[in-house]
Amino acid sequence: MEVGRLRFSRQRQVLFLFLFWGVSLAGSGFGRYSVTEETERGSFVVNLAKDLGLGDRELVARGARVVSDDNKQHLLLDSQTGDLLTNEKLDREKLCGPTEPCMLYFQILMDNPFQIYRAELRVRDINDHSPVFQDKETLLKILENTAEGTAFQLERAQDSDGGLNGVQNYTINPNSFFHIKISDSDEGIIYPELVLDRALDREKQQELSLILTALDGGSPPRSGTTTIHIVILDINDNAPQFSQAIYETQAPENSPVGSLIAKVSAADVDSGVNADISYSFFDASEDIRTTFHINPISGEIVLRVLLDYELVKSYKINIQAIDGGGLSARCTVLVEVLDTNDNPPELIMSSLSNCVAENSPETVLAVFRIKDRDSGENGKMICFIQDNLPFLLKPSLENFYILMTEGVLDRESQAEYNITITVTDMGTPRLKTEHNITVLVSDVNDNAPTFTQASYTLRVRENNSPALHIGTVSATDTDAGANAQVTYSLLPPADPHVPLASLVSINADNGHLFALRSLDYEALRAFEFRVGAADRGSPPLSSQALVRVLVEDDNDNAPFVLYPLQNTSAPCTELLPRAAEPGYLVTKVVAVDGDAGQNAWLSYQLLKATEPGLFGVWAHNGEVRTARPLSERDAARHRLLVLVKDNGEPPLSASVTLHVLLVDGFSQPHLPPPEAEAEAAAAGPADPLTVYLVVALASVSSLFLFSVLVFVAVRLCGRGGAARAGRCSVPEGPFPSHLVDVSGTGTLSHSYQYEVRLTGGTGTNEFKFLKPILPNIQGQAPERNSDENPPFRNSFGFNFK
Repeated sequence: MEVGRLRFSRQRQVLFLFLFWGVSLAGSGFGRYSVTEETERGSFVVNLAKDLGLGDRELVARGARVVSDDNKQHLLLDSQTGDLLTNEKLDREKLCGPTEPCMLYFQILMDNPFQIYRAELRVRDINDHSPVFQDKETLLKILENTAEGTAFQLERAQDSDGGLNGVQNYTINPNSFFHIKISDSDEGIIYPELVLDRALDREKQQELSLILTALDGGSPPRSGTTTIHIVILDINDNAPQFSQAIYETQAPENSPVGSLIAKVSAADVDSGVNADISYSFFDASEDIRTTFHINPISGEIVLRVLLDYELVKSYKINIQAIDGGGLSARCTVLVEVLDTNDNPPELIMSSLSNCVAENSPETVLAVFRIKDRDSGENGKMICFIQDNLPFLLKPSLENFYILMTEGVLDRESQAEYNITITVTDMGTPRLKTEHNITVLVSDVNDNAPTFTQASYTLRVRENNSPALHIGTVSATDTDAGANAQVTYSLLPPADPHVPLASLVSINADNGHLFALRSLDYEALRAFEFRVGAADRGSPPLSSQALVRVLVEDDNDNAPFVLYPLQNTSAPCTELLPRAAEPGYLVTKVVAVDGDAGQNAWLSYQLLKATEPGLFGVWAHNGEVRTARPLSERDAARHRLLVLVKDNGEPPLSASVTLHVLLVDGFSQPHLPPPEAEAEAAAAGPADPLTVYLVVALASVSSLFLFSVLVFVAVRLCGRGGAARAGRCSVPEGPFPSHLVDVSGTGTLSHSYQYEVRLTGGTGTNEFKFLKPILPNIQGQAPERNSDENPPFRNSFGFNFK
């Protein structure tokens, strides 16, 4: 018992009490209906909709159903019409036996809200059975000296019908010795007695036969007969006497067949044959004769079949003892059947729903009833389910229980539950019944698709082939079925100028992304867009992810030479003074590459030169410098072929031709290279329009140079240091002092003016090129000054000595 209490406190078990679960579970009043037995199937009983005061369609809407106590479907509810009909022919005698009235109890269950209506159906008896005597002939021995008025009890007739249709009267055929007297027993059952009207005389008549007739109260009445054979005996002084008029005994229902139930004993003070006693059942029903057997000699009563407390709780057995002379005596044996815990509890399911939608509020899953055919402690029950389940077991009316969800269920957490309903009685030993229910949680579209990444970075090399698969986005949905089927799409770009529809496409089923056309790194290095993932639920849920596409550079652009220009008609000639020392910067090849990264890393290489070894090209910056001192034997004109190569794979390259003219001083007139002279000669006479343009350009340039010279002269005359040496004076020496105008005909792309003077006191005949009068152009390198060899600056900021 202590273990049971612990289980009660620990588990959600419910003692079988008649509790109410709120207003919605309250039962209605008791409904009483009746029907005549043996009516055809489908016979009308009552219109429940009208009787319960419900609307025409309310029974259908609320799922009304009929549940019988014996778990048999005797009745059928037509939900469309509300009529309660018989589901079979009802035989009152099979349903209730001799019990009258015959009542069938049932319940009407309805949902939304859940209600139970209790009702009973009385099966009215019809007179469809005739009275039947157990023996077709009864032997009755009577002493010839029996006094008038003596009554002899006869066995009564059995009638399966009840009430008025049962046995109501007995009659006997007319005779001069006996008549029938009707007597009532304590149970309200009538039985016949044969009463002697006048004295018997054995010498005149030794035997007598009478016909006993039993009549029921039906209309018309039915009857049954038996023959009473009377034997008139000589005088027998004493009848047998039982030691007890009533024997009381108890027998457990699990008593084995052959068990001794009771032993009766009678004595007769006569002697000889008149003292010989035999025992037998008297006025015993077929049930008693089937269940028990009496030894005619010893009077022992033993079991012929097993007892069942749930069917018959007690027996009343009439015993008759007859001596050899025909005299008899009777006693009664009362057998009380003791209940044992031999019946496990029963669970009768009235309604069951194995599926519940997630996110639903408290939902009724099952309605069932429990019962135990045992009694007392053996019939007390507890009902419970497992712990740690989101379900409740609540008691209702008439042994009913409701299994319902405790709260909202989440299919993504658990999609299936196995519930075991356990019903245990309180008998010894305890018996239990288990009922397993599998509850499936149906999916609701409550989860949006989720991308595996919040953002994706995809890389694709330029010059790709169209329809190239560049990557995949993936989203998962924890829902099920159509709610988990994900469809992908491209969302409108935030920047309307991005032609997303012509750049990429997405496979709606698997999220594969494809480049629709060949991409160009130099035109579009990166772009981003958003993709959406939507499920097919109702309503659909969706989510977004950012996709960034990086176009990787391919070495598809060769280097481009910015300086010296290669598309001009006249090649650019660089001037190199013969006094230049090794390392003298002649010029610088400037090139760019439209690619990026290592594809744009440029290296420079001298492929060919008029005089190898005189010039060198720095590999990383393209500077062309002298490799050794110049000599008188070096040619005046030099042609250099410089290769510019990128670092791609495979590498691309471009070449440029440089013309270098050696001069003794920058006052030496510039001589065109032979190639230019040959080209000019081959060109023939110039077009008149070209001549006009050249003349006009020369005029404008001359005017501009003249203005610049005047401006420089004014500036030079205004200097303080020049005043001390004489305004606009020229230093002494073999070279005249004047301003040298270097136009953009050589390596210089702009016109510059330089102040030229002879260094004094050095003993050397050198020109000293001071800083230019005009400021440096943007992008020139910082000026390098040297006290001994002031540099000459060209248009790119490189110093000539």
